[in-house]
Amino acid sequence: MDSLQFDVLREIGNIGAGNATTALSQLLHSTKIDMKVPNVELLDFQDLADMIGGAENLIVGILLTLEGEIDGMMMFMMEKESAHHVINILMNRDLEDFESFTEMDLSALNEIGNIIAGAYLSSISTLTNMLITSSVPYMAIDMAGAILSVPAIEFGKVGDKALVIKTQIVEDDIEVSGYFVLIPTLESYSKIMASLGL
Repeated sequence: MDSLQFDVLREIGNIGAGNATTALSQLLHSTKIDMKVPNVELLDFQDLADMIGGAENLIVGILLTLEGEIDGMMMFMMEKESAHHVINILMNRDLEDFESFTEMDLSALNEIGNIIAGAYLSSISTLTNMLITSSVPYMAIDMAGAILSVPAIEFGKVGDKALVIKTQIVEDDIEVSGYFVLIPTLESYSKIMASLGL
């Protein structure tokens, strides 16, 4: 991948993360949400866990399979404490017990992941003029190493890198970090570039 292609992927990441943050802001009915400039990197699978605090760090991961004209996977991840903050904002509460999630919390997290991923994929679809749909989201709360082993095993045979977009959302004094991991197949990467004339 040359620098121009990476710049294009970075821009797609910026737009996608911006649209996803807007969708989250609308979901949370908050005018106080601000988003920092996303950080976009192309990382080896083996480095993904370090990005989110290490292989043993407990995270919430929401995984979707990409379908349509693009094949691959997309994952949205948050550290457990960030997920609790988002739920607090959504439920308009001030809970400080971050030990466990209720069934309602889990349902809300799944829907948040669905909406964020939908907004992100919609922006890619619009930019590339390609039909991209996704599977029903699958959510897991586990150590980062365990969650990230799923795409690594599935797509390690067709590539060794993933596009990672770190976005930080600020609501009042609370900063929440979310990580989008986009893993198209190599053929799908080529399709995305071709659709943009590269």
